[in-house]
Amino acid sequence: MSDVHSTIHRLEDRDPNHRDSGDVMDRKRKEHIAYEYLCHLEEAKKWMEACLEDELPPTTELEQALRNGVILARLSHFFAPEVVSKRKIYDLDESKYRAKGLHFKHTDNFNWWIEALKHVGLPKIFFPITTDCYDRKNMPKVIYCLHASSLFLYRLGKAPLIQDLLGKATFTDEEISEMAKALEKYGIQLPHFGKIGGILASEIAYDEAAMHAAIMVINQAIEKNDAHELKASLGNPATMLIKVNQANVERYLPVLCEAKRNKVAVSGVQDLENSDEMREHDVYEVCLTREEIQENLDTVNTIVNQEIAQAKFHAAIDEVNAAIEDGDEARLLQALQTPDARLSGVIPDNVKWYFDVLKKARLDKQESTQSESCNLQHDEIQDILTIANSVAEHTRLVDAAVVAVNEAVHSDSPEEVLTGLQNEALDLLNVIPENIAYYIEELKKSKTKKEAAGDYSNLTEAEIAEAVTAANARAERDRNIAKTLVDINVAVTGEDLDALVEALTSDYAQLRDVDPALAERYQAAFLKARLEKNDSLTYEEIQSVIDQVNEQVRREHLLAAGVITINEAVLTGSAEDLLDALQNEYVLLENVRDDHQLQNHYLTILKTQHDSKVEKYGESHGQLTQSEIQSCIDKANQQTEEAIELVKAVTEINKAIVEGASEAVLEALKSPVVAIRSITDACADTYQEKLKVARAGKEEKFGADEDGGWVECRTAKGYSYFYNTATGESQWVAPEGFKGTSHDLKRDEIQSIVTKVTADYDRWTLLESNEPLIIQLQARWRGILVRKTFQARLKHFRDNDQAIVKIQANWKGFQQRTAYRERLEYMKTQMAVIIKLQSIARMWKQKALYKKRLQYFREHVAAIIKIQAFWRARKAKRDYKALVDVEAPSASTVKKFLSLLEQSDLDFSEELDCQRLKARVVQDIRSTQELERNIDAMDVKIGLLVKNRIDLEDVVSHQAKLKKQSAKSAAAPQGIHALSKTNKERLENYEYLFYLLQTNPGYFAHLIFELPQTKTTKFMDNVILTVFNYAHNAREQYLLVKLFETALREEITSKVDKISDVVTGNPLVIRLVVQFTRGNSNILHDLLSPLVEEIMTREDLALHTSPVDVYKAWINKMESETGEATTLPYDVSNDQALEHEEVKKRMQETMDRLHEITERFQKMMLENINKIPYAMRYIAMQLRSALAAKFPEAPEDDILKVVGNLVYYRYMNPAIVAPDGFGIIETGPDKQLTSDQRRNLGSVAKVLQHSAANKLFEGENAGLLPMNPHITEAWLRFREFFLQASTVDSPEVKFGFDEYSDFVMISKPVIYISVREICSTHQLLLEHEEAVAPNPSDPLHPVLKELGQPPTVEEFLGRTTEVAPGDDPSERIAQLGKVEISLTLTNKQKVNAEDDENDIKGIFVRTKRMVVDLLNAQPGESLTILLTTEATPEQEEEHQKLQQKKEEVAKSKEGKDGLTKSTSFYGDSKLPLESLKNKIKRNLKLLEAEGLVSIENDYQEIINAIAKDIRNQHRYRQQRKQELDRLQAAINQLNKKSQLYNEQIEFYQQYVKACLDNLAKAGKKKKRDAGFKQQTIKYTALRLYEKGVILEIEGLPQHQFKNVTFEISSTGVGTFEVSARFMGVAMEKVELVFQDLLQLQYEGSAVMKMFGKAKINVNLLIFLVNKKFYSR
Repeated sequence: MSDVHSTIHRLEDRDPNHRDSGDVMDRKRKEHIAYEYLCHLEEAKKWMEACLEDELPPTTELEQALRNGVILARLSHFFAPEVVSKRKIYDLDESKYRAKGLHFKHTDNFNWWIEALKHVGLPKIFFPITTDCYDRKNMPKVIYCLHASSLFLYRLGKAPLIQDLLGKATFTDEEISEMAKALEKYGIQLPHFGKIGGILASEIAYDEAAMHAAIMVINQAIEKNDAHELKASLGNPATMLIKVNQANVERYLPVLCEAKRNKVAVSGVQDLENSDEMREHDVYEVCLTREEIQENLDTVNTIVNQEIAQAKFHAAIDEVNAAIEDGDEARLLQALQTPDARLSGVIPDNVKWYFDVLKKARLDKQESTQSESCNLQHDEIQDILTIANSVAEHTRLVDAAVVAVNEAVHSDSPEEVLTGLQNEALDLLNVIPENIAYYIEELKKSKTKKEAAGDYSNLTEAEIAEAVTAANARAERDRNIAKTLVDINVAVTGEDLDALVEALTSDYAQLRDVDPALAERYQAAFLKARLEKNDSLTYEEIQSVIDQVNEQVRREHLLAAGVITINEAVLTGSAEDLLDALQNEYVLLENVRDDHQLQNHYLTILKTQHDSKVEKYGESHGQLTQSEIQSCIDKANQQTEEAIELVKAVTEINKAIVEGASEAVLEALKSPVVAIRSITDACADTYQEKLKVARAGKEEKFGADEDGGWVECRTAKGYSYFYNTATGESQWVAPEGFKGTSHDLKRDEIQSIVTKVTADYDRWTLLESNEPLIIQLQARWRGILVRKTFQARLKHFRDNDQAIVKIQANWKGFQQRTAYRERLEYMKTQMAVIIKLQSIARMWKQKALYKKRLQYFREHVAAIIKIQAFWRARKAKRDYKALVDVEAPSASTVKKFLSLLEQSDLDFSEELDCQRLKARVVQDIRSTQELERNIDAMDVKIGLLVKNRIDLEDVVSHQAKLKKQSAKSAAAPQGIHALSKTNKERLENYEYLFYLLQTNPGYFAHLIFELPQTKTTKFMDNVILTVFNYAHNAREQYLLVKLFETALREEITSKVDKISDVVTGNPLVIRLVVQFTRGNSNILHDLLSPLVEEIMTREDLALHTSPVDVYKAWINKMESETGEATTLPYDVSNDQALEHEEVKKRMQETMDRLHEITERFQKMMLENINKIPYAMRYIAMQLRSALAAKFPEAPEDDILKVVGNLVYYRYMNPAIVAPDGFGIIETGPDKQLTSDQRRNLGSVAKVLQHSAANKLFEGENAGLLPMNPHITEAWLRFREFFLQASTVDSPEVKFGFDEYSDFVMISKPVIYISVREICSTHQLLLEHEEAVAPNPSDPLHPVLKELGQPPTVEEFLGRTTEVAPGDDPSERIAQLGKVEISLTLTNKQKVNAEDDENDIKGIFVRTKRMVVDLLNAQPGESLTILLTTEATPEQEEEHQKLQQKKEEVAKSKEGKDGLTKSTSFYGDSKLPLESLKNKIKRNLKLLEAEGLVSIENDYQEIINAIAKDIRNQHRYRQQRKQELDRLQAAINQLNKKSQLYNEQIEFYQQYVKACLDNLAKAGKKKKRDAGFKQQTIKYTALRLYEKGVILEIEGLPQHQFKNVTFEISSTGVGTFEVSARFMGVAMEKVELVFQDLLQLQYEGSAVMKMFGKAKINVNLLIFLVNKKFYSR
């Protein structure tokens, strides 16, 4: 925007020693020229649009659009149709230009434009030549001619007046930069657009008096309300009115009458006939001017033309409906093509389609509305035409495409078939070139099928589409099958189970019986098969492996089922079911005998194993596995065989016993099968004898054998086995009717007998061999018996030890009592001696202990002190941690730190120092700003002195003023001392007003949106920052951030309709935040300086982002190295440049370097994110939050891009592009940025900008297309950066302030503000009161009502303005307006004793203070305990002492710069403790009703608030110390700045003194010959007109100029009096200050008005004064 380019950085943002370098100033000058030229382009565009009533291309594309001359020729037809008719315009619709570009015949259009300009009489001095426009060699000359022709045609009454958009039009930095480059490429001087009026002044020959008279006649006709007279007067050519339609006179008259009445009402003239009253007013104050009449005529013409066009439009639409109803296609086509119907896209060949569709639509509408006549409307007809055109065109294209496809299939040409299928008309979106063979096959198949049915016609569109779909399906299926096989082999090789399952289960795999759960089994089997084959598996091999695995798994499942059946049979105890289950072939059990006699033993063994497993592992793990079952079967079989052998062996023993042969018996007993133990050969006969006796005993016992020869035998495992000695049968189950009456001995019986016999034999043998030992054993046994008796006696004593002890104790007690009585009798006789001895002994003992302990302490004093300190610190740390970290600290914990709330003398002293330094900083800032403004003015005046050779005394006078101002700035009154006693009350109201403005952000937030945009920045600098003390401390920073937050949300809510508005609309709050945060340039310097300086110092770095620039640099380098002209063309496009490999190589190198640099920038930003100003980050967070709330459907990335626009593009990007303008680098005369350095920085910023917006390169930046992947990656990093940057703590946490903070501050806030700023703020608030405070109960209304109207500066200060004769009083008033006063901001709604119930916040604060007083005097764990526990007299006394001491301290400090407290606080503190508790209870009830506290948690909220105050007090002290350091540093910096300005002033004084000395020397030589001449000169207006000094005099024709005389008289140094006479009669006098003329010339104003009517050429008037009065 224009304001962006008028000044790059503000005063506060730059170093005092900084001066722009020549390059920077030259760049600024070029950008300013480019902006002015763009404004002139915009003016020309708007003017041509008004003339042509058509929209033209954008301003930046207008030059290109003018090259073909079509727009210029159309413009010529507008103002000179008799010269340029439309048929003479070449390529009127620009179709040829759009198709083939410029053609030489386009120059004819330009020539017709020149002819038209010649025809109307425009001076040739303005004419461009053909190449200026066609070849774009001097396009500014073309625009200059357009401006001149616009003014010329306007004065001729042929065209409207061109607008002045300088300073109003807005353009982006890129647009201005591009235009500056283009103008530099032209290499020409821009024409002086401002001098067009002066040049044309003598060229336009028209009678101004005649025009004035004609306009007056029109006004008279309007006054008479006479249409006939108005018609005649409007037809007068002297009026120079255009587009007057006589048929519309009746419509003109009422509009003109209304306009005239409105103008008269505004003028305030009561009686138009009163000549005296009219003499005081200009005639055009009550009469319509030519421009106003023309404007009203144009308005009426527009309305009438619209009405006529609308009538024709309705008639044309009715004709279309009539043609449809009649069924006449020819008539319908004619009706559709008529221009009045406003129908576009009518194609005659499609009339059949139009008629059918329109007729059907009309019938449908008639049926839906149940009306006989229902005409179609324009929009319906246009939509139908569009649809019909599309359908007709599509049908034709489809038919042609179908024929082409059939012919291609017939010719069997794959290329032609593919081309035909890819025809857009067929709309076959899925045509794949790789499937061409499938397409041909399917198409031929469809053709064959169709011919087989007897239809030899071509394939239709649907049949072709069906064939293509079938072919694609086949091809896709085949490809997918092949791909699936590859995927399976790859997954097998890579052992990727997920990929394998996905491939096997794919629909395209077509594999049978694939179970995803068996993926690992498949994987192992596939891998094994692949290793065996050593190659990829085929489809059949894969299917075979799957089948094998499935079969294996099926068998495993059957095995598991069989095992389950066996376990179930074991649990049910069914031997038959068990045998069947064991014989199941899928269980794979071996050696299962089909023997029903054995099945029971199987069951027994399995049951035993199952029970054992359950007992060991639990019921859930009792199931037998296949291996365990097999083991049990093997065990049962083995036990059966062993049992058979055992019973046979036992039978043999019994047979031997019956036979009576001891040797046979011994032999049978030794059989390993029977395993009889302890057999001794010497006992063979005994064995025979005993066994026989035992057998005979059984025979005697049982008698006859009733079991039929069945014998029971117990196996080694304890099982019973039954054997028939007669038949040889054996089984595990007892035979039916078995009673166990067999005479045979069992193995156990045999073993028992053998063992007993052997034992007896062994014992006898042992006794014989160990007789001595036996004797010894007997002796020891007798000893054991004796000891046993002793132990029994001892046990008796131990069991009765209590009785024994009691007996002994009684005896001993008796003895001791006897001795005690004797001793007591003795002591009674020696009582006094004993007492004395005891006291001496005790004293000696304690003294010795004390001395020993004291000596120990003295030896370890350092350690003791250290231990005590450590313990106290640990205890204090634990207590403070409980205060800080515990969410709800106890009252006793808070009581320990109440002393931190007390304000010490140091606190008051630092607070006073802080206020004093803040006042000094604000005053120094204002004084420095005033000095700088005056120095800048002195710069201008000295420059004008050199340039225009004005008299030196003017500069001397300004120098004196500068000295005076400097002195006044240093001694300007401030504070209430500058106020009178009568203004004291008003001052208090203003203090309250500015307190409201400071603490309620809504007021300023609403006000800044009510101000014009041009005043907002100034208001921000002069008032808002002053009210917030330039945010020098945490409180002001907190409040200013809250203001920004409120204003931002207000702006987004009311002014942002879509997210992009924040980026494109340049929101006010965003602009203010960026301006405020840039105030500290050190932050940007620390962030960006290292990388920026590195880029600047790299001499080998050349970041050309344009392929054309790279190409040209390459050409220049080749020519420089070889000394020969290259054969390559110099002017090429981007695409042509990229055709060269060297250009591609260099572009790739550039992109690689850009990639590296931008990544480093991003890394730096992420690492230093905490260095970004808090205000910027918090506003970014609020911006993200507000946008997300207003646009909940918007993607988060879109919102983050807006945040990035603030944080990066607006805040950081300008500092990267222009580091010298933001203090990022140090510059000087020998340290200026080169063009290469600026280009490098611009290229880096360009890539960063695209990355931050996630905007890919395209279009003009096509050369950077390879960087788009990097842009996408960089956006992800930027996204993380924007998220972190827009996530911070709340201001309450950051600054430690909340709504109660002002109540606990030591002193009231003070601001320093000028009287003029107070008055202007007051005025603005009154003007926008309803918008600023829409709530009628807002506290702002009563304070504004009490203040009344804003006072003047003199009224405010209570002074009168006394000035010396000849001085300007306004200057003195302006000086008074700069007087600064201090406002101690006060909240009138204080917490007073009488209004506790009206202010909840105040009650909360007062309650906290009372609880603090209560805690100081009385301990307690919670507030409820404190309030319910009665205070002791000692506590009451302590309370009164504390309050008395506090009051004495407060009185001693009262009056020190307003550091006082509310008296109501002292009133509460003087209450007794019980009264204090009662008041606390009442307040707590009020607070509980408001929901601020709760009795359920013992009013913990109050304790928490006190704890927070204690924590914040420490934080506030730290912040205050930091603020003192910052203020002192700011003062030092301002002192340096002031010193620099004083040095400049001293230099100016020396310069002026030298000029005075030179003037004195020259005066001695030339005396008065070359000095200022006091005289009077006279010129007629005609003479001055001929000299060019006078351009025109409004209301006076040129032939009357000879009757006007001007006299110019010198009245002093640099001042003149100009008087005018008309025909000798004195008219008016004006004072002319020569310095003002030079200022106008400096500002570029070429024309000024004198006497309100005469237009004067400023430059020529300066020349005349210099020549006549200064002899120069």
